[in-house]
Amino acid sequence: MDPILLGSFSLAAVLLLLALRVPIAFALGFVASFGLFLFYASSTGDEFNPGYGFTPMLSLLSSTPYEFIHNYPMSMIPLFIGLGHVSYRAGITTDVYYALRIWFARVPGGLAMASIIGCGGFSAITGSSVACASAMGRIAVPEMLRYGYHPGLATGAVAMGGTLGSLIPPSILFVIYAIFTEQSVKILFLAGILPGVLSLAGYLLTTAIWVILKPDAAPMTDIVFERREKLHSLVKIWPALLLFVVVIGGIYGGLFTPTEAAAVSLALAVLIGVVRGRLDFSALAASLRETVLQTSMIFMIAVGAKLFVVLISLTQIAPALLTWLQSADVSIQFVLFSIVVLYFVLGMFLDSIGILVLTLPFTIPLIQGYGLDLIWFGVVVVKLLEIGLITPPIGLNVFVIKSVSPESVSLGAIFQGVSWFLILDLVILMIILFVPELSLLIPGSIS
Repeated sequence: MDPILLGSFSLAAVLLLLALRVPIAFALGFVASFGLFLFYASSTGDEFNPGYGFTPMLSLLSSTPYEFIHNYPMSMIPLFIGLGHVSYRAGITTDVYYALRIWFARVPGGLAMASIIGCGGFSAITGSSVACASAMGRIAVPEMLRYGYHPGLATGAVAMGGTLGSLIPPSILFVIYAIFTEQSVKILFLAGILPGVLSLAGYLLTTAIWVILKPDAAPMTDIVFERREKLHSLVKIWPALLLFVVVIGGIYGGLFTPTEAAAVSLALAVLIGVVRGRLDFSALAASLRETVLQTSMIFMIAVGAKLFVVLISLTQIAPALLTWLQSADVSIQFVLFSIVVLYFVLGMFLDSIGILVLTLPFTIPLIQGYGLDLIWFGVVVVKLLEIGLITPPIGLNVFVIKSVSPESVSLGAIFQGVSWFLILDLVILMIILFVPELSLLIPGSIS
């Protein structure tokens, strides 16, 4: 079989299986395994010889997953996931929200703004958008509803704030992108800072505009906190600040590698939780159990994707596509537009990690072929994956918020709420696309 035709059929088969709701790890792994068998069975000529297909296929199936999982940077993933779960159960991340709630009590839309900034603080420690949306949704949404906030604003603010975990370092998506593209995790973390801060500021601006246009969406509370209470609330957030300094300061100060920073911060979070009496054995065990479950899911998808990448590399479909585009004199603007549309469409149906590992074998050769920066493109991709977390019909963060919100809050109300922020997200995406310096400024100044 012609290798390029095999690669095309393999991609179509994956998409078909995903449309049939087959889990992405199994879809990628099955298609890759069968595709590798067909490739080697047909590699001796026109005659199909199954005897030549089994041995190399089985060899790849036994060696590739082992070598990939035993890749040192992969250990960052369970460590950062564990940090997020431990920090939540130890009350480290939620203290940030409660402090902001006190300081923003007299600001129009203050609870929504506190939720967004709290999500940013949560993200700066955990690196997980879904975990952020789940944890903050349980705390912030019921409180805003109790104070008369519009359901769309209450849920939309948390759903959007949860997406900040993808851009603000540390980010699990950046780690996976770095592993598959052989880029520096440290540089990618740096590149995500300014776009992440810009997104955070944009969400706050959107909230302010919403409240100005519709004051009833966020009634003012009559609670007044004394200065002593405000100062006391700031004292309680020292663990979150310490963890942030350890992760970010340790990495960029040259004290730790990203993996070492993840390990040290996880141990420190456990120690803080135990010393403060907030993390007992059952809570720690629950955190580790959730970490194992989430890590196993990510690793299964990553292994299936790695096998699929091997197949796509052997078929040479990506270089053939690049050659065709260049011979057709297709502009880079059209290529970028097509990539954006692709991520938008996939974001409506798949989760972020699934989209990332499925598309990188095709998009990375195109970006390299046109001479574009892979660090900048990583930020673009992660921002697109952020947007996919809140777009219908799937919108993973939206469904997470729905699952932790009162039954009176409808799914339509949540999607209506995020639509206000989605407009702002599209503007920020355009800025990241057309102003690469925004993503490359900090990495360039440090390196």
